[in-house]
Amino acid sequence: MAEDEKMSEAYVKGASDAHTPPHSTVHDADMPVIYDPSKESRWTRLGLNFESFKRAPGTTAGLLVQGEGLGGTDEEKALARTRAALDAPMLQQKMKPRHLTMIAVGGSIGTGLFVGSGAALNAGGPAGVLLDWVLMGVMLVNITQALGEMSIMYPLSGGYYTLAGRFVDPSWAFAMGWNYVFSWVVTLPLEITVAVTTVNYWPNSVPVAGWITIFWVVIILLSILGTLGFAEEEFWSSCLKLLVIVMFIFIGIICICGGGPASGEFGHYVGGSTWQDPGAFANGFKGVCSVFVTAAFAFAGTELVGLAASETPDPRAGDAGIIVVFVVSLTIVGLMVPYDDDRLLNGSGSAASPFVIALVRANISGLDHLLNVVICISVLSVGLSCVYAGSRTLTALAETGYAPKIFTYVDKSSRPLWSVVLILAFGAIAYVNVGSEGDTVFDWLLALSGLSTLFTWLSICVCHIRFRAAWKAQGHSLEELPFRALGGAWGSWFGATLIVLVLIAQFYIAVWPIGGMSDNGQEVAENFFQVYMAMPIVLAFWIGGYAWKRERPRRASEIDLDTGRKSFFTVEEMRAYRAERANAPLHVRIWRTLFSN
Repeated sequence: MAEDEKMSEAYVKGASDAHTPPHSTVHDADMPVIYDPSKESRWTRLGLNFESFKRAPGTTAGLLVQGEGLGGTDEEKALARTRAALDAPMLQQKMKPRHLTMIAVGGSIGTGLFVGSGAALNAGGPAGVLLDWVLMGVMLVNITQALGEMSIMYPLSGGYYTLAGRFVDPSWAFAMGWNYVFSWVVTLPLEITVAVTTVNYWPNSVPVAGWITIFWVVIILLSILGTLGFAEEEFWSSCLKLLVIVMFIFIGIICICGGGPASGEFGHYVGGSTWQDPGAFANGFKGVCSVFVTAAFAFAGTELVGLAASETPDPRAGDAGIIVVFVVSLTIVGLMVPYDDDRLLNGSGSAASPFVIALVRANISGLDHLLNVVICISVLSVGLSCVYAGSRTLTALAETGYAPKIFTYVDKSSRPLWSVVLILAFGAIAYVNVGSEGDTVFDWLLALSGLSTLFTWLSICVCHIRFRAAWKAQGHSLEELPFRALGGAWGSWFGATLIVLVLIAQFYIAVWPIGGMSDNGQEVAENFFQVYMAMPIVLAFWIGGYAWKRERPRRASEIDLDTGRKSFFTVEEMRAYRAERANAPLHVRIWRTLFSN
């Protein structure tokens, strides 16, 4: 929107004017090297020649510094503005607003929604699925709003991990950073495995190892294109996913009303019959509790917006739209597929997807194959997200001294090169599927990452609560914030409370699983740790981080609110800006609320 761009006009002139030759330095001894990628060849910028793999000599100072809240004379303000611009990550700002919007809206649409919702429907029933997804969705709105508030102020390398070290505790940041890296490291081979089972929906003679190699190579090739490759892939794949889900919703409504083919099961009105037979809830309270983690897994990746903020000149994105997509599509699924359908439990890959099963039940020729193609693309999209998120967080860990310095290497195409190489290397774990023990290995890999998303979101909530406390303690007004979380600090308290309750519910399911506790002590222990393994791992990292660095949390009045800050708006500026936005047409305001803030 035109008025949105007015806040982008305060780009740091001193920094942008300093873009002399690619390897030049600013003459001020305190100023770092400024690197101008536009002076390089197109092939270098795209990462397609040998020159692109060389280390970038400095920051591009590409993040916008906005507002007139920097004190002092005009000359002092100009110098402070330039210094603020140069206090920037080595990563280049290649993403555009459309990329950030689609990462926020469609980035989390993948395996969790298309495939994982099948097991959730079988365990919790349609009402249990809907209840859990709505609760997790409302919680996620608060979490992403809180993350947006902090990331727009502080678009730092490492996103929420870096914020955790500043607002909570360095040892907790250490635990959260490595937990986040490991969760993506584990997810990459899992997604490659799901991609193999998805493509096997169609009969073929290609061996499992062959498909693993094909999907792994595709992810590697896309990763070579760096930030832009990830951003463009996410944009177009998200557009495709949203288009197909909207199609599914309309087709589902028609089928439920009796407009499906006469040869299928929806040639007559069915309405809410699946909520009556076999019923709305599958396993009562335990069923509802067991579905929470599946819902969290389905929403996992939405927090990538916080990581992407440091690679976007002006980070702004919405998030509420994704909740509508999830809830409406799962409502349709629950009305079309009964929770006791054998394919939900006995199928594999996309054959167990309730979306595919619904279209097969409707006997609509070809649409199940289209949906399977989208599932396959979604799985590869998540695999690329693994590389993006894992590598950026690992680089941030190295920059703060919590990982080997080799991982601070960022090349001229803005790839954190050795971090990307390490994350990609873990894709080879997918080859364990060739052996007979593959399922056992992957059960334990899932256990390592099972609750990690919840710990990530809990950390974001705590960071936001601490940020608000520090902002108030140091005499700032909430009106200075360029973006304010919808629920404020109370929204983060709600999110944190709900996450703790979900962790308690998962403990309950781990100890007393659906179907009862086994008489075999070894099986009981295995089942417990496959559900709750992430908890002791996070605690071990937290204790290890404290033992290593011996740093303690700071008081709210002592928290650093200036380093890395890019927004210095005055109260008067923000009042004028919000008044202008309030006068926008209704449809524009609705669009901003859902997608662009």
